[in-house]
Amino acid sequence: MTATRQVRRYPFSEAPGVDIDPLYGALRRDEPVSRVQLPYGEEAWLATRYDDVRTVLIDPRFSRAAAQGQDQPRTREEITYEGIIGLDPPEHTRLRKLVGKALTARRVNEMRENAVRIANACLDDLVAEGPSADLVEHFAMPFPVTVICELLGVPVEDHVKFRVWTEGLTSTAQPIMAQVEQLFGYIGGLVAQRREQPTEDLLGVLVHARDEHDQLSEQELLSIVGVGLLLTGSETVSTHIPNFLYALLKSPGHYEMLKAEPELIPAAVEELLRLIPLNPAAMFPRYATEDVRFGDVVVRQGEPILVSLPGANRDPEIFTDPEDVDFRRASNPHVAFGHGPHHCLGAQLARMELQVALEAVTTRFPDLRLSGGDDGVEWKKGLLVRGPKVLRVRW
Repeated sequence: MTATRQVRRYPFSEAPGVDIDPLYGALRRDEPVSRVQLPYGEEAWLATRYDDVRTVLIDPRFSRAAAQGQDQPRTREEITYEGIIGLDPPEHTRLRKLVGKALTARRVNEMRENAVRIANACLDDLVAEGPSADLVEHFAMPFPVTVICELLGVPVEDHVKFRVWTEGLTSTAQPIMAQVEQLFGYIGGLVAQRREQPTEDLLGVLVHARDEHDQLSEQELLSIVGVGLLLTGSETVSTHIPNFLYALLKSPGHYEMLKAEPELIPAAVEELLRLIPLNPAAMFPRYATEDVRFGDVVVRQGEPILVSLPGANRDPEIFTDPEDVDFRRASNPHVAFGHGPHHCLGAQLARMELQVALEAVTTRFPDLRLSGGDDGVEWKKGLLVRGPKVLRVRW
């Protein structure tokens, strides 16, 4: 069956702005599990229907651990360092529980006041550059990096290093392991400090779990902090802040709505997460441990399958008028943060930061607009995430 199906080059053509390629919709309708070839690695299946995507993400017959050592389908030549993302339960579950205790919804909510302080300090710097400035450089980048660095207890003077490493870890051009080694070396120094002088920050808690309770190996500790928390706690947010504001400013009525009804901001964040993909292509294939059928398609044991979260998030079987922006959507079970065992570790933190960011910007800049229209926007290239590298705004 595999040989008779069309194999499409993937990622598909890059859609402008924050849109997605219309081919996702056509495949979801006509060929919901299709064959694709990424720039590197073996051919794979691609699931685009919501129900199929959720099945792949929760069904234990699809394994992330089985992908290790395989020629995984991928967008860059070097195999991505995966850390906790490359594990299956129960190993994955054990590590998630340790971090989950520190990143509960209650704990994240308690961090909100400090996040508001950081957001407004960054916006003060933006104002100082005004009345026109790059919102990415002066707000979208420093805000989440400062939040996650304070959470981990990283010295202020070293925050800029984390910005460099974050971009390096998502680059499709730079050798990723060189970035990982630098990051892990730095975190290892912080770990040594916590052993000499214990702290109450998140890194101190994880070091205590490593040393006192033997719940973490040294490599697991470095992976959780460097990849699991740094990427989910900063890169997701620093990319989506300008994505969301670009979308809102291109549709001024929605920006005005949030100004007039700030209580809609949490729902607006969920709707924008549903509609705007962070990644231009599916990542992290799962390998079938036995034959699994999807309609007329059988994913054979040992074959990789990718899931399209953007495709699933626009499935008309789940979302009424899925292409429309609706901040009053009654039900929004999107999978922007994944689903099941590998649901994003920092999802609660990212939600809180995005809510704080939108509320701070819409409150302080009621007349915000794009500076020079799309000419003031420069999009990231050569990265695993998609968003504005530069977003010039006026107020």
